[in-house]
Amino acid sequence: MATTKTATLTIRVDPGLKEALRAAAQAEHRSIANMIEVLIREHCEKNGIAIEQVQDSDQRGER
Repeated sequence: MATTKTATLTIRVDPGLKEALRAAAQAEHRSIANMIEVLIREHCEKNGIAIEQVQDSDQRGER
């Protein structure tokens, strides 16, 4: 089974927001990156925003 590569996202946030994120992630035994992904997915689901599923071959430009 092929695995899907992840994309890099670099952001800047207020230090207090970063600390709150770290605390939230720690409380749920998640990494900060996984916590951000969970929050984005929950937001999209709540607001009816579809999340496109990218296939490995699509990422390499193959079809």
